[in-house]
Amino acid sequence: MLERVGLEPDDKRTYGKYSLGMKQRLAIAQAIMEKPDVLMLDEPTNALDSEAVAQVREIITQEKERGALVLLASHNYEDICLLSDEVYRLASGRLREEGVG
Repeated sequence: MLERVGLEPDDKRTYGKYSLGMKQRLAIAQAIMEKPDVLMLDEPTNALDSEAVAQVREIITQEKERGALVLLASHNYEDICLLSDEVYRLASGRLREEGVG
């Protein structure tokens, strides 16, 4: 699973020595490791370089193809456009708009 998200399984660094992007990749690995039916992701591409963003987007697409329901919260318009089948916009804690991605 570590390799799938772009981390080196033999890396001996502790979590505290990971960069923010590495921590984000590790969180993605933890989220998908048991092949959940529902995958909830909050800003999954935050703190990632462009290569890692592409990798995480591909993982999310694969999870959807596997049949997982993916709930994605993001401020990244490109993520929303590329990954969403349905879009709901919230403002001040209220549903303001819905549509198709």
